[in-house]
Amino acid sequence: MKKALITGYRGQDGAYLSRFLLEKGYEVCGADIPGDAGAWRLRELGIEGRVREVALDLLDEPGICAALASVRPDEIYNFAAQSFVLTSFTRPVLTAEVNAVGVARLLEGVRKTCPQARFFQASTAELFGSVGSAQKNETTDFHPRSPYAVSKLYAHWLTVNYRQTQNIYACNGILFNHESPLRGEEFVTRKIASAAARIGRGLQEKVAVGNLDALRDWGYAREYVDAMWRVLQQPAADDYILATGEVHSVRDFIGTVFAAAGVGLEWKGAGLEEKGVDAATGRVRVEVSKEFYRPADVKELVGDAAKAKRVLGWEPKTKFEELARIMVEAELNRLDGKKVRL
Repeated sequence: MKKALITGYRGQDGAYLSRFLLEKGYEVCGADIPGDAGAWRLRELGIEGRVREVALDLLDEPGICAALASVRPDEIYNFAAQSFVLTSFTRPVLTAEVNAVGVARLLEGVRKTCPQARFFQASTAELFGSVGSAQKNETTDFHPRSPYAVSKLYAHWLTVNYRQTQNIYACNGILFNHESPLRGEEFVTRKIASAAARIGRGLQEKVAVGNLDALRDWGYAREYVDAMWRVLQQPAADDYILATGEVHSVRDFIGTVFAAAGVGLEWKGAGLEEKGVDAATGRVRVEVSKEFYRPADVKELVGDAAKAKRVLGWEPKTKFEELARIMVEAELNRLDGKKVRL
């Protein structure tokens, strides 16, 4: 039986991957912050109690080595991170400690205790920042625009370095936006889906968002964990873009999600004065707030996953409109106390 260690296993990707690997017959060990934050994801997936929890802190190198020596994993998937771009502007040192130096500690632990293990680093499309080319691929230059992206860039290149200099099977998955009902409510997609469901039920009046013109490549997280697993099954370690290749604005996402909740929107005004108005009642349902703008925003992020399709045999299947419907349906089911389709 193969054994996998997943850091950040109670997050969206870690939870989905835990279920995926359990279904493949793996023994799954998980590390996360102390407490039960995110345990609701395991409950909704029906895997609570099936993942062996391991104490592992990315700020504690001796503890990392002890945990790896105890688990002796065949595969390691690192999702542990300070993952909020906006927070990274106010807490850059913590972001660097966890996302950058924390990965250095983890890779050193692998080198010292289990060099045979295969390592997956969850990299990010935010690495590309303001690079002007339309679809980004594995050869596109990086130009990070936030402390978060800078920290992840260090981790990305360090993963490459350990592969090239330490003979570690270490790979980066450069993940473009991938969403699901398991997203935390602090992320804009879940925030919008939750608000749309509540507004459709008359439980909430409106929601405030940031830059409506930001363009993103949105996929379904459940499908992306399959690709992550495939990355570590190849004869040779390498890096891969994981994306849909389609781009939509935040405004498009909001309109599609609200429509799925039975609320048609009309857009009026421009810039900070733009509002999404309920077409049936004329009531303002979406407002723009400067609070949710980044100090340095990234206008467009869309990926080219041709290499993943060619080498891994992977491509996303869930379209943008279906993803919106899945997320709204989940929120409505939660409001009704029903089982969420995951």
